[in-house]
Amino acid sequence: MKRTISFMTGKGSVNHNSRKFHAKNTDPERSYLNVEYCNENIKDVYHELFDEALARYNEKQTRNDRRIDDYYEKIRAGKQEKPFHEIILQIGDRDTMGAETEEGRLAAKILGEYMQDFQRKNPTLRVFSAHLHMDEATPHLHIDFVPYTTGSKRGLDTRVSLKQALSALGFKGGTRRETELNQWVVAEKQQLASIMLEHGIEWAQKGTHEKHLSLLDFEKQERAKEVSALEKQKAELEEHNVIMQEVNAKYLDQLENVEKDIFSAQESREKADKQAEQAKKMAAQYEKKLTEIAPMVKEMERFAEKYTADPEEVLPEAGTLETGKSYREKKAKPLIKKIVTVLRSIYRAYLDLARRFSDMQRSYERAWSKVNSLTDRVEELWNENRALKERLGDFNRVERVLGRDTVKSIVQKEKSLEEVQRMQKQRQKRKIDRGER
Repeated sequence: MKRTISFMTGKGSVNHNSRKFHAKNTDPERSYLNVEYCNENIKDVYHELFDEALARYNEKQTRNDRRIDDYYEKIRAGKQEKPFHEIILQIGDRDTMGAETEEGRLAAKILGEYMQDFQRKNPTLRVFSAHLHMDEATPHLHIDFVPYTTGSKRGLDTRVSLKQALSALGFKGGTRRETELNQWVVAEKQQLASIMLEHGIEWAQKGTHEKHLSLLDFEKQERAKEVSALEKQKAELEEHNVIMQEVNAKYLDQLENVEKDIFSAQESREKADKQAEQAKKMAAQYEKKLTEIAPMVKEMERFAEKYTADPEEVLPEAGTLETGKSYREKKAKPLIKKIVTVLRSIYRAYLDLARRFSDMQRSYERAWSKVNSLTDRVEELWNENRALKERLGDFNRVERVLGRDTVKSIVQKEKSLEEVQRMQKQRQKRKIDRGER
């Protein structure tokens, strides 16, 4: 007996696989025959696989915008990797292995044996959901898994990667036709075919153009030169990648420095604003006090000018018949001296207060001048930051349009030209120095 093997990739609807809802092609009365091998929450699996690596990655980051809060959400929202993959395996079709026939039950047994050994043989494909369906026309097996790799040099050291997960299982990509995934699919079909053979079923490879693994090995030997060329190209691409990373790092460092300058300038501005506000309040207080005491001081000045003369010139001489000389000497003159002393003291206090007010006014003006200067500097830094980000974005656009190889060639030529110009300037300078001597 010969039967075909169907090996398909699905969209991965865990709710459908676990029969939380029924599609039109299912028979709910036969759903009890379905087998659930495992059904874990994918977010729990992500925590299990990546939490420690995520903590190590975040600990190394110096910028908050590079930290990753939820690795599952990052992968789900990204475009490079899928959060998980699903494969669907089936033996024969509804006419040869119908679910309600003896052959169908045999197919279910074979798929069950295949599933029992799947995780052991594929340790880098973490299975979190697996279901055998017997309530549709033909028995088939859904396997959902998260592919991951360890020891990565970029991003998380343990991260999602189908290509690297399959590479760790020994499947190295060759041509576009024989990718890691295609080779792995062939190997898994071979594994299922060996179990089928134990139950008396041969693998019918009608029209599939599938190649035996030994033939693949032979073709790999014949493509030794091609692989060598690809390795050379890979090395060149890696070198180019290093250069591009250096260029990107240069721009990122510039952006970080600008952001630090902006942050420092903002702190200085806030501090200057506070100082200026305090100075302004103090100046207002002094101004208010001066306004209140100004009329009094003016009056004091008038009295001070009037009574700062010698007491003998202010007081009239005693009359011929006046007997109040003792009154003038003992009472009037001492009283006038006290009044003059008090007025002079008040006048000096006024002058000191006016001086302090002038100093405060100058401090206030200097503070506002500093605030205006810092405001201009902050605006200048923001403009510089925006320009750098635009340049970096333009650089990435150019790289996408022209391709990394072209950009690498342009960068190398520009570096060579700069080096030539630098050496020419040095030679010219040496000639000038020798001429002066």
